Amino acid sequence: MEEIEKDADLSIARDHAERPRNWGIIEAADGHARIKGPCGDTMEFWVTVEAGRLEEVRFVTDGCGSSLACGSMATTLAQGRLVEEGLELAPGEILDALGGLPHEFEHCALLASNTIRAACRACLSSPGRGGDQETRKTGIERREGESEEDYFDRLQLHSRMERIRNKIVVLSGKGGVGKTTVAVNLAVSLARAGNRVGLLDADIHGPSVPAFLGIEEKMVKGSREGLLPVEKGGVKVMSLGFMLSSRDEAIIWRGPRKTGVIKQFLKDVAWGELDFLVVDSPPGTGDEPLAVCQLLEDLAGAVLVTTPQRVAAMDVRKSVAFCRELKVPVIGVVENMSGFVCPKCGEAVRVFPGGGGKLVSEGMGVPFLGGIPLDPDIAEASDAGREFVGNAGESPAAECFRAISELLVRRDKGSRAEGWEAHDGR
Repeated sequence: MEEIEKDADLSIARDHAERPRNWGIIEAADGHARIKGPCGDTMEFWVTVEAGRLEEVRFVTDGCGSSLACGSMATTLAQGRLVEEGLELAPGEILDALGGLPHEFEHCALLASNTIRAACRACLSSPGRGGDQETRKTGIERREGESEEDYFDRLQLHSRMERIRNKIVVLSGKGGVGKTTVAVNLAVSLARAGNRVGLLDADIHGPSVPAFLGIEEKMVKGSREGLLPVEKGGVKVMSLGFMLSSRDEAIIWRGPRKTGVIKQFLKDVAWGELDFLVVDSPPGTGDEPLAVCQLLEDLAGAVLVTTPQRVAAMDVRKSVAFCRELKVPVIGVVENMSGFVCPKCGEAVRVFPGGGGKLVSEGMGVPFLGGIPLDPDIAEASDAGREFVGNAGESPAAECFRAISELLVRRDKGSRAEGWEAHDGR
């Protein structure tokens, strides 16, 4: 129970961790759910119902002392409630009943809340309740063959995402082209222009957004509304990097686990009302980009990042094809490392051959958003965890980031006035 021992006042939490209530399984349960959290802990809940109330609630977990405490308290709070009231059991209520937890372990309360609510939803799967009731309330129908748990996950995702006006994914065909640099600086530029902005780091194996912003030591906190993103420079940030025990920890996960974590970051994070959510997706066209584009059904579009070289340009063409296949609008192509502007004389010098970004945009029929010149200050700011755009003055690279963000704002205003007209690549 080492993590709970960090605070000597957490006597209730320690008691529930050392002597968990309602531990074990129920063989003939009316509802059951099993969820694996982004921290790696798994919780499993079983419930039985009598006269519409939760008669018995039991759980197991393979997690730490905090998981034991949160699961134990969740069962204690839920037992005897109406099933519908069990659906409203919030992480904050569990934390309050425990007397709190160290901030870095508050996400255990969210995992307990999500799992017990999913078990309660499984009790409401009979015709005339559950899905039918939610369809009438939200207008979102349950898909043929869709499980009760997947349906309610989709409803929760919808309730989060409908409060975000523009969801933009930043893609690249290959690594090393500066995709995270573009994503971070676009988000900061949008925020500095007065927009409400979120930044999701969807790169599971290399979550570097926290380091770019100098917030890698921050930990995610829980609340009644869900996981609270870390704020920096007016941007709400979420990344798996906030949940790792060490910067050197390797994430060795297969596709379904990665997709599950991305879904949790979208549906369980308290993003609130946003004008823009920028998603930094890992390079290529694999699991993570696919998960983002499929989960965010109303994506405003994709910004594709490349460098001038022919090889990078060839790969970004695949990103255009990827977007076309998934019917994701292509907002345009950004060419990073596009020449070098001499800081003394202002002359632009081509460093890499090719001009790949503009060639791709012309050849594939998608807009060219601009070229960001090489600037040593970008690398220096990123290594130091500083916002480049916020500290770069009127440098050509900063001006380019601001110009692209202004374009996104203009497209947003146009979408509200006349309908979104982002280029779909055709």
